[in-house]
Amino acid sequence: MRTTAFALTLAVLLLLSGCSGALQGSEAAAQTNATATTATTTPVPTDAPTASYTQTPHMGCQPGAIEKNGTCRVVTNGSNADIFSAENLSAITAKNTTINGTSGYLARPADNGSYPAVVMIHEWWGLNENIRHMADILAGHGYVVFAVDLYDGRVATNSSEAAQLSGEVRNNPDEAVAKMSNATAGLRAHPNTTDQVASLGWCFGGGQSLQLSLSDADLNATVIYYGTLTTNESTLRNIDGPVLGIFGAEDQVVPVESVREFNRVLDALGVEHEIYVYEGAGHAFANPSGESFQPEATRDAWSKTLRFLNETLRGSE
Repeated sequence: MRTTAFALTLAVLLLLSGCSGALQGSEAAAQTNATATTATTTPVPTDAPTASYTQTPHMGCQPGAIEKNGTCRVVTNGSNADIFSAENLSAITAKNTTINGTSGYLARPADNGSYPAVVMIHEWWGLNENIRHMADILAGHGYVVFAVDLYDGRVATNSSEAAQLSGEVRNNPDEAVAKMSNATAGLRAHPNTTDQVASLGWCFGGGQSLQLSLSDADLNATVIYYGTLTTNESTLRNIDGPVLGIFGAEDQVVPVESVREFNRVLDALGVEHEIYVYEGAGHAFANPSGESFQPEATRDAWSKTLRFLNETLRGSE
């Protein structure tokens, strides 16, 4: 497994104060408190990468935020603009396309330069306008971003549909890993990319980002926003570091105990990583929909994400 030099290796993270934090060795670093269509399935080749662990059923909102009828709200188009928009973004070009057999949404700087690449993986809602907007923003920071579509064109508009679609992927995880791995290889061969590729996903997509990192795709960095984790040491030996993990202390879907153990195992394995847990934040706190949304924590987490990608994919301090 490839490793990349990185300035910060964060060890066991404890939440004993009123702000989010991560420990570097024994020293704590204080942080700011931070549309449905019929799908076709493609058989997975026998030599395709396989999923490294079994994910548990995943929800896109806190259990306590689900309404009495069993639903929770989906992110609407542009609802994250005030949180993630930034000045001086590069002009971009974007289109729906297929890369190496995987369908998705490609956003990149409009010039003909070469840029690092990011495989972006959607939440349990699917490849909706919220995720496309995030791809546009990240592309404006100088990345070639391919938001993969693991639902084959389907997008959930309520949590019942989202549970069904994410369940289909969970029940056939090898197909999803093959799609993401193909996209990774395709991005490396793209004329506008360097050889540096990272994965980035939220919720359901955070778990998929980890699955991709554990496969043979050989990523240069891995970003996980409150995705379901494995803490098995043998499995995590295959992870592609450096790793950035973003979690909420009050998450009832991905409990903080699991995050601490994930952090401990990565530290024991010598995998370069940063793990941040935001005090008072629940599951999907970076999603501008529902009761769990935490604007300040989201801004801080996104700032850390941009810095992490810049350091790991460009080597910038």
